Amino acid sequence: MSEPAQKLRIDKWLWHARFFKTRSLAAKVVSGGKLRVNGQPISKPAYMVSTSDVLTFPQADNVRVIKVLAMGERRGPAPEAQQLYEDLAPPKPRQEITEQVPRFEGKGRPTKKDRRALQQTRTDLLE
Repeated sequence: MSEPAQKLRIDKWLWHARFFKTRSLAAKVVSGGKLRVNGQPISKPAYMVSTSDVLTFPQADNVRVIKVLAMGERRGPAPEAQQLYEDLAPPKPRQEITEQVPRFEGKGRPTKKDRRALQQTRTDLLE
């Protein structure tokens, strides 16, 4: 009798698709102006998203580009949530990031100069 929703609030969809742990975190990203739907910046969590929309938003260290395939009826398990979207720009594997960080050669304890150089490269990766 009840048909699946054709449109859904953007914060609720992001929560259903398990991009954010809580709906309020999803709403905070949207209201901060950090989300784009089909290239248009969106600043209201009540914006209605539909299938075939392309979402662009930051998540952790990555910028996610997602195509909406379906609306979710509930926040289900991860395999069910992955059916709701197609990842157009998959995030970089974690190995690529760790390969850039120089590791100490194992020649005893690093000197103060070595520790400063290591700390500098780590802060460069975060920027």
